[in-house]
Amino acid sequence: MFKNLNPSALGISGHQCEIIELALTYGFSGMDLDAADFASRAKHHGMEYALRLISSAGVRLGQFRLPIEWDVDDDQFKASMAKLPWIAEAAAAAGCTRCIATVAPAGDKRPYHENFEFHKHRFSEICAALAPHGVQFGVSFRAAEYLRKNQAFQFIHDFDALSLLVNMIDSSNMGLVVDIWDIVVGGGSLEAIRGLKAEQIVAVQLADVAAGKTAADVDESSRLLPGAEGGQINAVEVLSILKEKGYEGPVTVMPSRGAFGSRRRDAIVRQTGEALDRAWRGAGLPAAAGRSLLSNTAPAAPAPVAPVAVADANGEGEQSAGEGPSANTESTSTPS
Repeated sequence: MFKNLNPSALGISGHQCEIIELALTYGFSGMDLDAADFASRAKHHGMEYALRLISSAGVRLGQFRLPIEWDVDDDQFKASMAKLPWIAEAAAAAGCTRCIATVAPAGDKRPYHENFEFHKHRFSEICAALAPHGVQFGVSFRAAEYLRKNQAFQFIHDFDALSLLVNMIDSSNMGLVVDIWDIVVGGGSLEAIRGLKAEQIVAVQLADVAAGKTAADVDESSRLLPGAEGGQINAVEVLSILKEKGYEGPVTVMPSRGAFGSRRRDAIVRQTGEALDRAWRGAGLPAAAGRSLLSNTAPAAPAPVAPVAVADANGEGEQSAGEGPSANTESTSTPS
């Protein structure tokens, strides 16, 4: 596995060369990719141009967020799907073969069973579009209770329900994003990941939460850095489990912006890198598994995703939010 940086998750931005320098300086060997922007740059200027900074730095690309909306009407979805294959092809050519998305925990459109079937069908289509390019598709959920208030229908908001959905999709490249914060807040434990195989995990996201906090009394500001004082999530144990399984993908720290005292991006990345490095060393992970603060050795390539088996459950562009490095030569705004 390798240490991966998502700058937008930390509330920072900058030109690609600046973000790459921050990543490598503070112990990260991977970064997320803005796949749609990257594909556009590669289409208009060529792959070599789009990859020039990434390649010269030797940085690895961790994952990209699904660049289309799926909870839309059939015509809109069909139009969006038409562009997904060429975006996936460009991302895969750059070495980024992990695509992720997050399932909304509630909504006003469909009751639970109907929504379950809807997501099953849409995710199957997305997997089919990504598979020819060797791209894995992983999904996560959101556990916080406030996200389900004032909406007509509840949907997936815990790990067992998400695993059941993934298990019902007959696609070899369908898998899970393990966000340990949401798993614990949603009432789960580290046992949830003990039962998985490494090839079922597309990506891993780390954050801590204060002891005693549950889904009823947290929001996104409750996401703390791994190893926070008084936290209830043992990041060392999480990484140790992943190490035992032979997981080889990205590990991304996803705290609240409020977890940092400083507003300087170098201080934010340094603090994040140090928190991850402490957990990394505590789990006995070798420096070669991801660039520690003392090593620039690159990790191994990711493995394919297998179906999830669970029991039935009830330029130099600026980084943009939720995304990763872009080859843009112009600055872009950070979406909400």
